[in-house]
Amino acid sequence: MVKGAIKQVLMSIAWQCLGLISQVIIIGCVARAIAATYYGTISSKQLLIYICVALFAVFARLVFDRLYSEACFTVGVDVKKTVREEIYSKLLRLASGYRQYVSLEQLAKLMGDGAEQLEFYYGRLIGQLAYAILAPLILFLILSSYNLNTALMLFIAVPLIPIANLLVVRILREFLSKYFKISNSLTDTFINKLHGMTTLKLYNADQKAGEELDQEADNYRRISMKLLSERLYSLLAMDLISYIGIGLGLAITINQFVLGYIKLDQAIMFLLLSTEFILPMRLFSSYFQEGMDGKKTADEIMDFLAIKEPNGGKQLIEDGPYDIGFRNVSYSSNDKELLNNLTFNILQGKITSIVELSGSGKSTLAYLLRRQLKGYNGSILINGKELKSINERSLMSIITCVSATSFIFQGTVRDNLLLANSKASDKKLLGILKLMNLLDELNPLGGLNFILNEGGTNISAGQRQRLLVGRALLKNTPIFLFDEVTSNIDAESEEHIMRVIRRLSKEMGKTIILISHRLANVAASDQIYVLENGTINEYGTHQQLLEKNGDYAALFNAQHTLESYAGGGMS
Repeated sequence: MVKGAIKQVLMSIAWQCLGLISQVIIIGCVARAIAATYYGTISSKQLLIYICVALFAVFARLVFDRLYSEACFTVGVDVKKTVREEIYSKLLRLASGYRQYVSLEQLAKLMGDGAEQLEFYYGRLIGQLAYAILAPLILFLILSSYNLNTALMLFIAVPLIPIANLLVVRILREFLSKYFKISNSLTDTFINKLHGMTTLKLYNADQKAGEELDQEADNYRRISMKLLSERLYSLLAMDLISYIGIGLGLAITINQFVLGYIKLDQAIMFLLLSTEFILPMRLFSSYFQEGMDGKKTADEIMDFLAIKEPNGGKQLIEDGPYDIGFRNVSYSSNDKELLNNLTFNILQGKITSIVELSGSGKSTLAYLLRRQLKGYNGSILINGKELKSINERSLMSIITCVSATSFIFQGTVRDNLLLANSKASDKKLLGILKLMNLLDELNPLGGLNFILNEGGTNISAGQRQRLLVGRALLKNTPIFLFDEVTSNIDAESEEHIMRVIRRLSKEMGKTIILISHRLANVAASDQIYVLENGTINEYGTHQQLLEKNGDYAALFNAQHTLESYAGGGMS
């Protein structure tokens, strides 16, 4: 997935190694200048040469450090871009039913914090690992030519750091699993409470929700502090090992100098370069703690990318008729049967309404037609082609779905309308607003340029639903699915939307599938199917169903009586 970043990772390692060599040159010049000064053998020319070489090496070190930082940044950008593109592509392949496999909270974490953690993992950790191995080898090769024993002692101390780190990781593994579990729980709870804030306020449950969030936040605080303390102990242990190794190296260096086995300038080089043996591995060990977070995230991303994708249909729907046929369709979820052996037809150019006495069959039917649920038994035919075998893009080109949960994006009214038809002119957009009785209401606010909040929270519920229906009209598909599109809106908006829906069928010949709990809205339908516990209880026109005097008639009369009473009370 990150092949494009490999070159930059290798370059970052190369820049670090060149920077180390520059550091060796700087220290070499300083050591020789100090030794020559101590013995009184240095000349002005030699001092000038040492200063010039050292300054050049300092400049080179600064350049290499800058190039290293740029390479790390480029790696991070490439990794984040690649990972987010992979996740997004996976979502597209999972199609409209992606919510079956992953929650919005998980997606937000993977594409947000998850990608950021991987930036650190690839941008810093991997390169630092290679450098932590190469740096001691380079220094050993350079210093062993002066004194093998001292160089060997400094080199031996290096592997002790990762060994200690691995021991700490083994101890913390179970603890980290608990930490991630609590962290994920806090994220899910926060987003869940945020989405449901309005509902919580309506039921005066916001204080309790806040207390629950406080408790989870406190749990996260406690385990975070515990993790920080454990990591601090591990860093102290590694520092202790590092300093012991450096101390032994220094002791041997001084001993070798006293015994006359190395010269003063060589001893100074050993003393000043001893920390360079340890620091790369020490830095890697501190990175490793954060890298574990990246590895955990990488595992979650790979689990998501490994989700088995539904078989994508290949058949295209190019021409009508656009009849829809259900043949012995059944669907179960969590061992509960939601649809049971349904057989019925939705005719082209007609209004077919689906109402329900009990259960959740009508919602399931809508999800199946929108391809948000898969794995049904039986056959669903559109234009004689099986729904499972139809290419999803082709399916979405002939059917438009509008529900009470359809989304309005943050942006202008124009931007939201153009989602359905990017080539529509302002004249056509204004015509849609006029058709949906929105033009006079939105013009004082800016008309097409009025900026909507996310979800359309700065307009009324009725205006929001009329805008959603207007956007759907711009797509101008032969089939429209309206799923509870008039729920929880004012009566005027509801009546206006229903008039537009009826015109779509009667005047434009569109196939309309209307799902509604309010039976007054389905009275003008060409056919009505009444579901109960996933099976068809009754069917016919509104008048036929009233004449049967069955469950539909009883529910219609009850709703009519209740609405008449409410209307009288309000008047």
